[in-house]
Amino acid sequence: MRHKYIIHLSIVLALLSGALILVPAEARAHCDTMDGPVVKAAQLALATRNVNLVLIWVQNKDEAEIVQRFRQTLVVRRLSLQARQLADNYFFETLVRLHRAGEGEPYTGLKPAGTDLGPIIPLADKALQEGSTEALLKMFAAPEQADIQRRLQDIKTKNNFKENDVAAGREFVKAYIGFMHYVEHLYEERQKT
Repeated sequence: MRHKYIIHLSIVLALLSGALILVPAEARAHCDTMDGPVVKAAQLALATRNVNLVLIWVQNKDEAEIVQRFRQTLVVRRLSLQARQLADNYFFETLVRLHRAGEGEPYTGLKPAGTDLGPIIPLADKALQEGSTEALLKMFAAPEQADIQRRLQDIKTKNNFKENDVAAGREFVKAYIGFMHYVEHLYEERQKT
């Protein structure tokens, strides 16, 4: 009896191990870090009292919830420093959770600033922010480099939106996220070879 149980347990564990290999790894998103672009946008939105700065990071269907949470946060953060910190974190978590859901990704909580994202995400961000692409492009072969440069140009073009033009901002965010996922996927594929 005990022998059959051990065999059965071994088979179940082997199947579970095999299933885990088939599950795709979660993308190393930096949108859920305290120094990532979503929280930075939220901090600026709260400082300027302009909710449009964060609406670009969520889908249209989530707009009403974000506007409501934003207004609540602005009220509560006036009460005290502790209330401000609590309200801000609640707003950041809500925004990131809805942003991740919009990407079809799970929300696993806010990560601290300085979270290790591997080499590609910081290089891609630097290329976008500073226009410095050399270090990023070195990581890839020539055909990939051409596509990366094309995508960077597309993002640069879409980044020239007016801050209150939420639709244009969402087009930028879509291109930005697509780019980040693209270079991360390319890099991970190169590491397998």
